[in-house]
Amino acid sequence: MTDPYKQADRERWLRDLLCGALIGAGAILPGVSGGVLAVVFDVYRPMMETLSHPGRGIRKYWHIFLPLGIGWAVGFLGLAKGISAAYALSDAATIWLFIGLIAGTFPALWREAGKEGHGRAAWIACGVCALSVFLSLFYVRHVLRVSVTPNFGWYNFCGALWGASVVLPGLTSSSIMMALGLYEPLLNSLAEMRLLTLSACLPGMLLAMLLLARGVTWLLRTHYAVTFHGILGIVAASTLVIVPIRYDSVGEAVASLLCCAAGFLLAFFLEKLDRALPRA
Repeated sequence: MTDPYKQADRERWLRDLLCGALIGAGAILPGVSGGVLAVVFDVYRPMMETLSHPGRGIRKYWHIFLPLGIGWAVGFLGLAKGISAAYALSDAATIWLFIGLIAGTFPALWREAGKEGHGRAAWIACGVCALSVFLSLFYVRHVLRVSVTPNFGWYNFCGALWGASVVLPGLTSSSIMMALGLYEPLLNSLAEMRLLTLSACLPGMLLAMLLLARGVTWLLRTHYAVTFHGILGIVAASTLVIVPIRYDSVGEAVASLLCCAAGFLLAFFLEKLDRALPRA
């Protein structure tokens, strides 16, 4: 007879692998924040704890971060070419897939935010964060027009943006890179696995994550409801601002609807699987 806990461990391992791949892919897709996906897949708090206190966090969460890390590498590096091709084929449908993923997990986010109540201060934090993030991202996507020449220093800056987008949900690093003219050359470099580009990105990414993680962990520990409602507002705003408004054809609009539904169902399946797994 199959041990239910061993079966659950395998299923949870596969779930974390898939979540890691989606988080890694989300870091590449314009308008999508890897940190938002970490929140919606319920790995954000363990990740912040580990970044704040690596020794203790790794001992406590290694069984989560092993498949998550492998999945992230696959999503971030292995899927770069596929995402580049999908985005070139239909940017609207690709973005709607990720919108569906976020929408499908929003009920779980709401429950998580309300663990310590939905007080007045929490609602204010939600509104302020949502409005400020929406206006900031709208400015970056539709107003700011700057172009720079890609080099080692700018790729290091891109790595820092990626690291910050993991720690600060809603910071859509790819959108900022697009505004600076860095996104396309960086994505092409990742798709071709250019080691020089990777070596330029990693230091900035790790430094940004380590520097920001302790502050976020402290906020979650001391002001949980306010902080998580702020994150909830950021997730909502960063999702609304990336909604595509232009479609090349009716077929693309239909494909976008189907991709959104597929993303929603995938998120629903992942949450249902996670809640069904017995806890060891």
